[in-house]
Amino acid sequence: MFNKVCIGGTFDILHKGHKVLIDKAFSVTSKNGLVTIGLTTDRYTVAKIKNAFPFDVRKQKLIEYLKTKGYENYEIIPIEDKYGPTLSEDFDAIVVSSETRKNAEEINRKRKQFGLKPLKIIEISIVLAEDNLPISSSRIKNGIIDEDGKRLNIG
Repeated sequence: MFNKVCIGGTFDILHKGHKVLIDKAFSVTSKNGLVTIGLTTDRYTVAKIKNAFPFDVRKQKLIEYLKTKGYENYEIIPIEDKYGPTLSEDFDAIVVSSETRKNAEEINRKRKQFGLKPLKIIEISIVLAEDNLPISSSRIKNGIIDEDGKRLNIG
């Protein structure tokens, strides 16, 4: 178990893949530990995703999910880049998907340059929809799948 765990993302539409990531972070955090959730700002998000929901909407959806799970020891902080506070704060571990593992490895290279201990990288598999393709906010927005990965378009 780790005392300080971090995750990060846009969390545009809070889907099953995001929930698995969040749940994993809490499952590896000690009882009195803290999960830091880096949530991309509108400025950073707009550069990457068209028609993304505003920061406050995304943050509220995260809070609602965390409440349904009974999670208490967390903080949600705005981040302006893929590093967030990982290059300055003393985290123990970072939880990532196989898709974003390379970012965590880059973070560890930079932490080493700054004289910080490397983070334990905890990787979850990409969560697949019923059609065996990754669940993603864009596929949900395009009406292909729902937030749980169930197919919406048939044929």
